[in-house]
Amino acid sequence: MQTEQQPETASLFFLQTVLAAVTQLKQKLQQDYERVYPDLRDIIHLVLDEEEAKAWELSLFPHLLLPDLVEAHIANLGLQLADRQHDNVLAPHGFTETQNHQPAIAYVDC
Repeated sequence: MQTEQQPETASLFFLQTVLAAVTQLKQKLQQDYERVYPDLRDIIHLVLDEEEAKAWELSLFPHLLLPDLVEAHIANLGLQLADRQHDNVLAPHGFTETQNHQPAIAYVDC
C-alpha cells in the first residue's frame, strides 16, 4: 500500500513544483511587459493566459516554453519585446554559482 502512494506523492510534488514555477514566471513576464507597455496590462495578461494554456498542451514543462510563446505572440502584435533576464525559477538563488574554485580530487582504491 505504501509503495502505491509514493508515486502519487512524487507526481503531486512534481505538479506543485511546475505550477509554482509557471506562476512565478508569469508574474515576472507580466512585470517585464508592463514596464515596457504600462497601458496594455489587460492585453498582456490575456496573452500570458493564452500562451500558458498552449504551453500546458505542448509539454509537462510549460515554464520552459512559456517565455518563447509569449515573445512570439507579442512580436505578432507588433510590440517590442521586453528584456527578459530571469533567474532560474526552479533553482534556489545562488545555486548555479560555483562556491568552490578548487579542483575536485578523486580517490580510487585499486
